[in-house]
Amino acid sequence: MTYCVAIKVNRGIVFASDSRTNAGVDYISTYSKMHTFDLPDDRVMVLLSSGNLATTQAVINCVKRDIEDEAAVSLKTVHYLYDAANYIGKLSQQYQQEHKTALQHSGISPEANFILGGQVRGHEQQIYLIYPQGNYITASEDTPYLQIGETKYGKPILDRVVRAETSLEDAARTALVSLDSTMRSNISVGPPVELAICEHDDFKITRYLRLDYGTPLFSSLQKGWNDGLRRAFNRLPRFEWEQPTLVKDNKNQPGGN
Repeated sequence: MTYCVAIKVNRGIVFASDSRTNAGVDYISTYSKMHTFDLPDDRVMVLLSSGNLATTQAVINCVKRDIEDEAAVSLKTVHYLYDAANYIGKLSQQYQQEHKTALQHSGISPEANFILGGQVRGHEQQIYLIYPQGNYITASEDTPYLQIGETKYGKPILDRVVRAETSLEDAARTALVSLDSTMRSNISVGPPVELAICEHDDFKITRYLRLDYGTPLFSSLQKGWNDGLRRAFNRLPRFEWEQPTLVKDNKNQPGGN
């Protein structure tokens, strides 16, 4: 399983992903699900992937080959980011069809999901969620993030914190907390965690981190979030029956019997 998230705020885009592709009692494998590409200085693009590893690897390899071979259509030539999303969707469909027969005999789905984000000079930054069917959607102002993979555990923190005006740094912390919450609830999502930041109108990755359980920053963030949740929980309102009972000593009251 996988968990990847992209958050688009006014100042830029934050990308985060785990690296676990298989988890069992005695077998754990990892593979990077965050992919950046060697592009001209008028564009930057990051691709996050989940789903069938054969399909995602085939798509990534083809994207790189088309860039190197100066293909007519590639991430290097498109004029709009939605054209790049359409291109990725078509590649995904192509390789799913190629793998479909062989994989279905084994009961394995060839489907893959992608999040594409970035900017082409002259246009705004965008993030797109590309479905296995090849179609895609973009984020909105009300929900300025997209997720793929095991999404349910990391969604609550995103809904509570992320807004268009959120700072890039807070968006990055939120992405890491979202990943940590998912890893705590699902063993199939795990480190190393990758984090990348693209600032608006800065056509390169401005910040990149690779974090493991033992990385001081990640450990401190996990501890701070856990401690904060406990403090917040302990401050929640008490039920009526938990309140101290006030015993009236009628004998000491005026007019008492």
